[in-house]
Amino acid sequence: MTSTLRLLSALLAGTAAIAATPALAADPIKIGVVTPLSGTYAGIGQQVRWGLELAATEVNAAGGIMGRPVELSFEDEEANPSVAVQKAEKLFQVNKVDFLTGTVNSGSTLAVGQLAERAGKLIATTVSFADSITADKCSPNVFRVNARAGQQSAALASWLAKEKPQAKVFYLGPDYEMGRSTVAAFRSNVDRVGGSSLGEVFAPLDSKDYTQYFGQIRATRPQVLYTSVAGTDTVRLFTQLQEFGLLGNITVLGASGTVTAQNIGAIGKAADGFVTGVGYSAEIATPENKRFVEAFKAAAKTDPDLYGADSYGLIFAYKAAVEKAGSTDTDKVREALRGLTWKTPQGEKTLRAGDHQAEQTMYVVRVAGGQFKIVSEIPGPDAIGADTCTKF
Repeated sequence: MTSTLRLLSALLAGTAAIAATPALAADPIKIGVVTPLSGTYAGIGQQVRWGLELAATEVNAAGGIMGRPVELSFEDEEANPSVAVQKAEKLFQVNKVDFLTGTVNSGSTLAVGQLAERAGKLIATTVSFADSITADKCSPNVFRVNARAGQQSAALASWLAKEKPQAKVFYLGPDYEMGRSTVAAFRSNVDRVGGSSLGEVFAPLDSKDYTQYFGQIRATRPQVLYTSVAGTDTVRLFTQLQEFGLLGNITVLGASGTVTAQNIGAIGKAADGFVTGVGYSAEIATPENKRFVEAFKAAAKTDPDLYGADSYGLIFAYKAAVEKAGSTDTDKVREALRGLTWKTPQGEKTLRAGDHQAEQTMYVVRVAGGQFKIVSEIPGPDAIGADTCTKF
């Protein structure tokens, strides 16, 4: 083949490759991500990032949103509400993002939600558990695509009623909005199914010593310890519970984010027997979830947890809403999100129009031999609870 023919062949091959890739407009749709990339909750923020990046890559490869590529801009909120507000302000005012997500700390979600209202922008959390976010502190500009504390607790209490009837429970939560909300939600469900609540304590974030609470726990002689600590705090709590011999006599239950793919390796055998109520598990045996897990592991070299899965699903909810609205305009997208049903790795979800809370199937998962195993499930309508938002 002559050099001229070789050049022509190469040009034709390049043209064919370009034609096979959907053409995207130069003007991107900008999504801001304010999430912890350092500190106690850095592992959670990393899953958020992986999930969002995987979804954005897939959406862009398929032609973007209305022909426009998705562009993600990340800022480290350090799981600190005041820092989160500063970073969100930057993304809204300087980066001119169309939409914002990523907040982990429930206090951060509430604070950034207020900022979003003032800025005329929309946000969605894929992580925060506090019931108040879609209840008494709800906002017309805030959506939640993950399961709130009440949904997790409804699933877990259903399992508890069958496995440990009339259980005696003690509670240990982190001392901020999420911790108090998760404890309150599970405590009300324990009372509902006939258990008894013996006491509760709340520890500061990034606590180094949980043993100071062990005397109070021992004195009440609980059968069950419920906790909603997360991230590296979980590693310290479980390690100390094991070292002081409490795990042999107590069943530990907890919130969705207490033991995850990110910290289970560091917890080790102390995590065995732990039970939680979750909106996602990598063990969900559907073709859609199997495909997602494979893609996630190929990109991140680890299993997805609920934070990665819910963050991944959010991009597709936003895509569906923008396409339905025919615009990224705040008012139009808000209306398109309200009542939206879309597909996610864990199945269909619906954003309830009244309070902007996602309804979804809930699962009970037990850790055995360092692996997460689904032991029961509860339908979405049975877990979601009443709509108590009255602000819009």
